[in-house]
Amino acid sequence: MKAKNLRIGLLAAVAALAAGSFAGAARAQEQLVVVGWGGVWQEAYRKAVFEPFMKETGIKIVEDEFGGEYAKLTAQIDAGKVTWDLAAFESPQVIQGCDEGTFSKLDWDKLGGRANQLDYAAHDCGIGSDVWATVMAYDAGKLAEGPKTWAEFWDVEKWPGKRGLYKDARIMLEIALVADGVPQKDIYEVLATPEGVDRAFGKLDELKPHILWSESPADGMQRLLAGDVVMNVNFNARVTGAARENKRDLEIVWPAGFWVGTDYWVHIAEGPNPAAAQKFLEFYARPATQAELVKYLTYGVPSKAAYELMSPEVKAELPTSPDRAQWVTSYSDEFWADRQAALSERFNAWAAS
Repeated sequence: MKAKNLRIGLLAAVAALAAGSFAGAARAQEQLVVVGWGGVWQEAYRKAVFEPFMKETGIKIVEDEFGGEYAKLTAQIDAGKVTWDLAAFESPQVIQGCDEGTFSKLDWDKLGGRANQLDYAAHDCGIGSDVWATVMAYDAGKLAEGPKTWAEFWDVEKWPGKRGLYKDARIMLEIALVADGVPQKDIYEVLATPEGVDRAFGKLDELKPHILWSESPADGMQRLLAGDVVMNVNFNARVTGAARENKRDLEIVWPAGFWVGTDYWVHIAEGPNPAAAQKFLEFYARPATQAELVKYLTYGVPSKAAYELMSPEVKAELPTSPDRAQWVTSYSDEFWADRQAALSERFNAWAAS
């Protein structure tokens, strides 16, 4: 009887050990597919968020990159093979995806409270991954005196050479209207009319022979660094990141006027790892995490408390810095959610002609 009991005990112990090993292996294999914007954006997230998150939780982050294409996600959904868990989409896509049920609604009580975020960086289905700014930039090492307004950006007689423009209707139509004399506060009122749209394209026509298009932020910065363009339209963190990395005096012309938009972390409703995705969102929502992120990526972050943890030097580089409020306009999510498809189609056809 004792031998029999011993055998039973040994078998139970082996079974328990095997179960424990299996559970440990399962934990070790827990992962999360996170989709970002690549380049300096992804590098900053890797240092400040992804790697610390993996170290704290043991959850492996599998990185992917995209250019904000909502269609890439819907193709996965249509095929019944969703591989993404979290992605950093722009606000029009967040609005669309939330309405369509593509993204899960967030539990803001677990993310620090919605009232404790910047107004334009919190959504039912998204927490701001970054508040970015579209700016004018030039190489101050090559231009002793650069342009100070968007109208001067169009002045190819005073500043000969190519202009680097970002190939996106949502960015270039606003800039064209301001260059044509429309106050920033009136942009969307003007752009909501057929005459306003024609006016924006007419202004772009003036610059078209001098345009060198950028298909990506990294491409645009490379063109500026190489001297292929004398000035360009890009995103503020791309400019400051390139200046640091290449030890160049790249100037952002904040007083010319700039636009801020918000990208959001969204939780894909049919993503394969919902529990891990929730853990990531809670980790990112910490003010300390966001205060660390802006050391590497000079975009704004959503948590108001994060700004209390930043040095004055870091805050001075952010588009959300209070002293820049007089020059900033927020992109209209409502305007672009309704009109992006039609205006992008016209813009792309115009750019290709």
